[in-house]
Amino acid sequence: MIEHLLVFITLFILIHIYFKIADKYNIIDKPNHRSAHSQITLRGGGIIFPIAFMIFCLFNCKETIQVYWPFGLGLLAICLVSFIDDIKTLSGKVRISVHFISVCLLLYFTKTFNLLPFWTWPMFFIMIIGTLNAYNFMDGINGMTGAYTLVTLLTLLYINQDIIAFTADDFITYAILASLVFLFFNFRKKAKCFAGDVGSMGIGFWVIGLVTLLIMKTQDYKYILLFSVYGMEVVLTIIERLSLKENIFEAHRRHLYQLLANEKKLSHLTISSIYAISQLVINVFLLHTKLPIGIVILIIFIPFGAIYLGMKISLKRKMKSVIK
Repeated sequence: MIEHLLVFITLFILIHIYFKIADKYNIIDKPNHRSAHSQITLRGGGIIFPIAFMIFCLFNCKETIQVYWPFGLGLLAICLVSFIDDIKTLSGKVRISVHFISVCLLLYFTKTFNLLPFWTWPMFFIMIIGTLNAYNFMDGINGMTGAYTLVTLLTLLYINQDIIAFTADDFITYAILASLVFLFFNFRKKAKCFAGDVGSMGIGFWVIGLVTLLIMKTQDYKYILLFSVYGMEVVLTIIERLSLKENIFEAHRRHLYQLLANEKKLSHLTISSIYAISQLVINVFLLHTKLPIGIVILIIFIPFGAIYLGMKISLKRKMKSVIK
């Protein structure tokens, strides 16, 4: 506990130092046509996540070299390219190349290459890249990334301690401490900072690594449903944009959380809490059910999907009536 308190305080101090650097070098997020915020805010507060991993390495030097080096290289690579992209837009080829290398390192770290036949590897590449991008797409309002991530990490810590040990507790706990520090400055009506790509990609990479470790340990693929809410939101939004013949790679404001924030004018913190609590409800059900994964998917996605689509249809009708 003392170690964790010291780490929390250290992270708190380090993020303050970053704020001074970001302010000096104008690392800010300016609102644009698709933003859910209206004020200039410091960007890149999510740098606290790779910093938390580096502190984890300092306390676990020998084990880090032997066990965590592939994960560490992948995390730092994806965070570095994302941080640079936060400051100066990089070409898609550079980002994709680094993401590919980082995912390779992640799959090596989780022993996916050893435990699964080679013909399944492309599926894992697609799932991981898709989940990373989901984290990036959903990082658009105050509290969303931090609150949703905290729920997932606490669930993983519970699994690790009470159901099946799949990694060191501190490998999860340090990510939780970083999330709490970030939330202190982000879960506000007027956020002190945003995660930026370095934050959404960094913590996304970390959580994906943990979930992949869990799946490889248990060979139970139901744990992919720890990303249910983000996954459903992103997939349904992509389907909607494809049906409208829109370019899915262009910026947009079609996510439900964007509509709730921009059109419904619902509080960012309320929306973020709803998303986090929804995933928490799913996680509790997931950990206590013994039903086959196919039935679990139906039980989760039919009601949540219906609520999602119902809210979106209602919001669009109101928008059309206002325009008329």
